[in-house]
Amino acid sequence: MGSWSGTRRMRDRIGAACIAVACLLMPLGILATWAAFGLADTGRYVRTMTPLAADPAVREAVADAVGDEVVRELQTRTAGDAAVGPFVRDAIESFTRTDAFRTAWEAGNRALHDAVLDALRDDAPSAGPVTVDLAPVTAQVKRRLEADHMPYAHRIPVEHTDIPVVPAEEVAGLRQGYRLLDAAAVWLPLTAVVLAATGVAAAASRRRVL
Repeated sequence: MGSWSGTRRMRDRIGAACIAVACLLMPLGILATWAAFGLADTGRYVRTMTPLAADPAVREAVADAVGDEVVRELQTRTAGDAAVGPFVRDAIESFTRTDAFRTAWEAGNRALHDAVLDALRDDAPSAGPVTVDLAPVTAQVKRRLEADHMPYAHRIPVEHTDIPVVPAEEVAGLRQGYRLLDAAAVWLPLTAVVLAATGVAAAASRRRVL
């Protein structure tokens, strides 16, 4: 009788331990799942970044970056005509206040998110940084400048310009972290469920253990 009672207590302890560990793992699994799916949700990322298109500091930074590149290309193709600089800057600053800029901003962020996800999910060793092509944004800027009849706007080259957004030396570490998070999102909830079921099945007094 004593041996049977001891066995029952041992089974209850094992069951309680399994359920306790399951209760600890489940919140971690839910958090990992939320993070993994949140990181992979391009639509959510774009929706989060879209309001920044109305931020004056962001518009100014974009105007500076795109304007400097356009002016440099135009001056190369127009024998160093410095007069185009003010026209370009004014036109681009005006462009950043339009719906077309917000569309370009969303498209650029979507392309950026897709590029980063492709790099994180790629099994091949990284040969360089993660890049995003700014040609679609440049094309919209060119069309806007041509519509404003800016001199030399038709000479702006629309080429595939790969801009690095994640350095090559950081890709491997980010990829490893993403895969670890992705695995945790699958295995932590599954392990928690298995442990909970095992704990209930192993317990002699299931109601007490629960």
